[in-house]
Amino acid sequence: MGSHVAQSLHVAGAELRLLARKTSRTEHLNNLNAELVIGDLLQPDGLATALTGCDALVHAAADYRLWVRNPDAMYAANVQGTRTLLRLAREAGVHRVVYTSSVATMGFRSDGRIVDEDTPVSLDDMIGHYKRSKFLAEQEAIQAARNGQHVVILNPTTPIGANDAKPTPTGRIVVDFLNRKFPAYVDTGLNLVDVQSVAAMHVAALERGTSGERYILGGENLTLKQILDRMAAMTGLPSPSMQVPHSVAMTFAFFDEWITGRIRGKEPRATVEAVRMGKKKMFASSAKAERELGYRVLPVDPALHAAIDWFRANGYAPAS
Repeated sequence: MGSHVAQSLHVAGAELRLLARKTSRTEHLNNLNAELVIGDLLQPDGLATALTGCDALVHAAADYRLWVRNPDAMYAANVQGTRTLLRLAREAGVHRVVYTSSVATMGFRSDGRIVDEDTPVSLDDMIGHYKRSKFLAEQEAIQAARNGQHVVILNPTTPIGANDAKPTPTGRIVVDFLNRKFPAYVDTGLNLVDVQSVAAMHVAALERGTSGERYILGGENLTLKQILDRMAAMTGLPSPSMQVPHSVAMTFAFFDEWITGRIRGKEPRATVEAVRMGKKKMFASSAKAERELGYRVLPVDPALHAAIDWFRANGYAPAS
């Protein structure tokens, strides 16, 4: 998402100073004429000078993984990193902050009910380290706003599109499908959104977002089967027809996580956390962002096409 946010700010006329790690791929930023700062959320105090002279901070960085050997680094980046960045922004006199949270912090239910920013939720509802760390980081942003700092919080649902170089867990769904590594599916659901729509709303949030408020930025509520069927229609590849119970998926994930992750030291394809999350359909409403930020919910098919084309063009999957 970061490169798309930078592109949107560039188009809006902003002068950009961008944070990247030593290992970050930055080819998507070459046309921005931006100042690049090398740093890391694990050492956020070193970013103090980078904030000097900035009018606004857009904090869209996060450790986004559904499986980690040692979760301490995830909490350090997502929670402590956010807390320190907010403090440094205050000390540097930065006027406005947009913090990119996640729809993962919302109070989803197993019955698939569509949730919004007012649905009750607590830390106990968060499944896994990623969700817990994002929830705690969001609380840092909310508290900073209560203390008088201008902080607007955005909660993207499940962004999809080009330039997902890692790829993220979302992009992994597309990559696995293109590589025919999706033999079955579970009964779950996601809200897919065009990453470019999300990026554009970072500009709107800077200009007219209300401090301390959360805004869900979503697209279409789809079951996993519907997503797979759409990709099948776009590519001509078969969509899996076998649905497996969550108990079976959980057993596979447990052994994959143990053997692939713990023994081989590689990222497992299936994780216990992902299966537990899958028991709740992550369906959400963007009505608040539509009312207050001028957001528009768009069909997600163009973004799904863009993701497929980008993964194929960049060697993540065979060409069509």
